[in-house]
Amino acid sequence: MTVMLSTRSLAKSFTLHLRGGLLMPVLSGVDLDVGAGECVVLSGPSGAGKSTLMRSLYGNYRAEGGSILIRHHGEMVDIAAADPRTILAVRLETLGYVSQFLRVVPRVPALDVVAEVLLSRGIEQDIARDKARALLLQLNIPARLHAIPPATFSGGEQQRVNLARGFIAGHPILLLDEPTASLDAQNRAVVIAMVRQAKAASSAIVAICHDADVRDAIADRLFNLTPYQDAA
Repeated sequence: MTVMLSTRSLAKSFTLHLRGGLLMPVLSGVDLDVGAGECVVLSGPSGAGKSTLMRSLYGNYRAEGGSILIRHHGEMVDIAAADPRTILAVRLETLGYVSQFLRVVPRVPALDVVAEVLLSRGIEQDIARDKARALLLQLNIPARLHAIPPATFSGGEQQRVNLARGFIAGHPILLLDEPTASLDAQNRAVVIAMVRQAKAASSAIVAICHDADVRDAIADRLFNLTPYQDAA
């Protein structure tokens, strides 16, 4: 199995400026390998650093120590040391991220919110929109909503637009942060099927998933994180 994502001795802490510059370690010595076609679900209690690890993998948080290697164009790129332009290039072509919340430009129709990911890759508009339309329908977003900005949607509808946006590009590596948190049983089943399809296409997936049924349905293995103060 080809390793697509690898961390070694990854460390991250935060400075609490309102507490006199107190340093709060969150991650220390994290070693994680994720292979093509594998879904690894992060586990551990609240405060163990699952979200911090996810955001570090995507480059939203800068690691203070260790490495975050992403297989990009056949070579391993260290996100922990890369410049912003390189990180953006890796995100465009290799590393996708689905957060819990949809953050998009206001007044842009849902169809274009999803299609924009492909348009940024140079895909023709008609092709991008057709694929976006199919994904929105698969996620039970009816056609009558496609021309409406998703800021007016319910939380569950917004999450499904976010999922369509995250899955449309078929990234080789995909980070999923609570992808079914606001979804009903029918739509959770759709997302499970999409994750399985992505794995079958050899995508490497790292997920945070507190829904036990969804976790058991998508995880090939769990990666346990322990709160720093309890680590020994």
